[in-house]
Amino acid sequence: MPKQVVPPFPHPSGARPPAIDAKFVPAHVAIVMDGNGRWAKQRGLPRTAGHAKGEESLMDVLAGAIEIGVKHVSAYAFSTENWRRSPDEVRWLMQFNREVIHRRRDELDAMGVKIIWSGRNPRMWRTVAKELVDAERQSADNTVLTLQFCMNYGGRAELVDAAKRIAQAAKEGRLNPDKLTEEKLRHFLYAPQIPDVDLFIRSSGEQRTSNFMLWQAAYAELVFLDRLWPDFDRRDLWRAIEQYAQRDRRYGGALPNQTS
Repeated sequence: MPKQVVPPFPHPSGARPPAIDAKFVPAHVAIVMDGNGRWAKQRGLPRTAGHAKGEESLMDVLAGAIEIGVKHVSAYAFSTENWRRSPDEVRWLMQFNREVIHRRRDELDAMGVKIIWSGRNPRMWRTVAKELVDAERQSADNTVLTLQFCMNYGGRAELVDAAKRIAQAAKEGRLNPDKLTEEKLRHFLYAPQIPDVDLFIRSSGEQRTSNFMLWQAAYAELVFLDRLWPDFDRRDLWRAIEQYAQRDRRYGGALPNQTS
């Protein structure tokens, strides 16, 4: 018997998604959840308070993604560069992400969210990796939305890891380097089953991609919103999608009667 999916919880304001033709809704949205530390500093709170408030923002954005019809969300939870932060903050972030996954797993599963972990296994806390693997296993059959939880992730690290796997495949005679194509290369990425990024969102006003989804976001539309992540909610996601829907995606081609 098919599992009964619980609809996403409504926004407290009663806000509903804008009426956008489904063909203009991005299939894959990548999000750099930036501004937690600044949000906390503005309020005289420890940085960890910003991260804790950011959990609510992520849950609300995922609910809004489901409501408007987005099928894939990639969330930048912890980068390979975040290890450079203070040991106390790194320790707190690892514990916090482990608890978020454990605490929210059943809720996300009930909404039909499939969880996929992308990132490097070495150096990851084993307890965090276990929670991610358990969440993947529990939600494996869900189809409403795929959440790619990027933990200990870096775009360059992903490409280096892909290159290592390609070299190993060539060494073992399973791959002819002369026949390597872009499509074949993507099969060596962390989550090749997820389509390329359509819409890349960064909160906090910063305008850079910060080593996130380098391969997948090659032709993504970029939207930078001047709003700190803990203040973010589904309405901000919808505003970004409205911007996306108004853009013309040419993938390097030219419009009719244009030469550039």
